[in-house]
Amino acid sequence: MSTTETSTNLTSASTSKTLAGEPKGRTGASRLLLGRDAIMIYVLVAAIALAMLAIPRFASPVTTGFLLLDVVPVLLLAMPMTLIIITGEIDLSVASTAGLTSAVLGVLWAGGFDIGIALVISLLVGILAGAFNGFLIAVVGLPSLAVTIGTLALFRGLALVVIGDNAVANFPPELNLFVTSKLGATGIPTVMIGVVLVIAIFATVLHFTPFGRGLYAMGYSKEAARFVGISVARSKFWLYVACGLIAAIVGIYWTLRYSSARSDNASGLELTVIAAVLLGGVSIFGGKGSIPGVVASVLLIGTINYALRLGRVSEVVLIIVTGLLLIISVIIPSVSAALSRWAHERRLRHELPRGITPGTTSA
Repeated sequence: MSTTETSTNLTSASTSKTLAGEPKGRTGASRLLLGRDAIMIYVLVAAIALAMLAIPRFASPVTTGFLLLDVVPVLLLAMPMTLIIITGEIDLSVASTAGLTSAVLGVLWAGGFDIGIALVISLLVGILAGAFNGFLIAVVGLPSLAVTIGTLALFRGLALVVIGDNAVANFPPELNLFVTSKLGATGIPTVMIGVVLVIAIFATVLHFTPFGRGLYAMGYSKEAARFVGISVARSKFWLYVACGLIAAIVGIYWTLRYSSARSDNASGLELTVIAAVLLGGVSIFGGKGSIPGVVASVLLIGTINYALRLGRVSEVVLIIVTGLLLIISVIIPSVSAALSRWAHERRLRHELPRGITPGTTSA
């Protein structure tokens, strides 16, 4: 046998040994019990238990009701935001779209429109706002970050033009009561039925349809997604339309819950939504994430904020906590990936024969 053949066989055997020694990915029950979604659920349960022990008033149906009413807007907006970020894009204008919808609803109601017609027009406003974002991003090809920063200011400015500094109240009492009503003595708001339905729809689309699998492909590589027949532009466009529709629903909910239509409704909500989505395991670079982890993350942030609020912590601290969670949610995956790469390269250096470095082959 020649020297070249011997060297080649040695390298192949060594490489096979190294690959065989590599840790395998989690499968089956371990993947469910030790995955990112499961970890978020464990942290959520621990946070609830700690809040119940530390704050006596926390463990009550009243707390359940107000906490869930607070997280409804974030839960709703986090659903389309999850799908958008998985594709590698973002939408910073969701809160401004909700504010514009609220302003339009208030002006229409004050102008004597039937409440049903006013609600339909408000939903159409949200859909048009989402379609405008989708057109600029998917059709024109502009960066989503730049576009939605611009429409964040544009939609909020339009809301101010529509309603000014005024506040419209006196909406139909039955609608206000419905939004804040509870399911018996459980304290769970009635609107959570609709929220759960929205979550189920987005979870089904993302995890059990070809369209959802295409979104992950777009997040990894848009060129590869186009190569396998995925219409990247069309998918992006409809995602932003769906995001505009959900933002309109949030604007209507916000208006009816507080019985006040103002141009600054839902201001700053986009920060909490993005923090929840990233903390729930969705990669800011796209291609990774799931609905269960995001839902657990939203409830976790809501629990922490409400517990701190019951403990009479100032709103400034709540904003700081949200910002820290956003930073942590971006840093942890990057640090974890760097440590995994370091451990992999270290293992290769120890197991490969001397004179052969990782990523090279012998002559």
